[in-house]
Amino acid sequence: MSVMSCAKNNCENIMCDRYADNIGYICYECFTVLEDIQKYNPTMTIDEIKEWIDTPKQDDSYIQPLIDLNKLFQMR
Repeated sequence: MSVMSCAKNNCENIMCDRYADNIGYICYECFTVLEDIQKYNPTMTIDEIKEWIDTPKQDDSYIQPLIDLNKLFQMR
């Protein structure tokens, strides 16, 4: 079995199971981010997806939201 590396620039995930011709494999994490992007840009084109794939992956874990939605909308 071979290693299927994620096509997203700077992504180190391997063993990806989603594949697109002319793009390559994509990991679950990057696919989820791409789905979120598509929610805000439902008319996203293949060229825009390829452009996103070529953009280096960033570590967004340090970004803290301005409003904690879990505190604002408390469960009752």
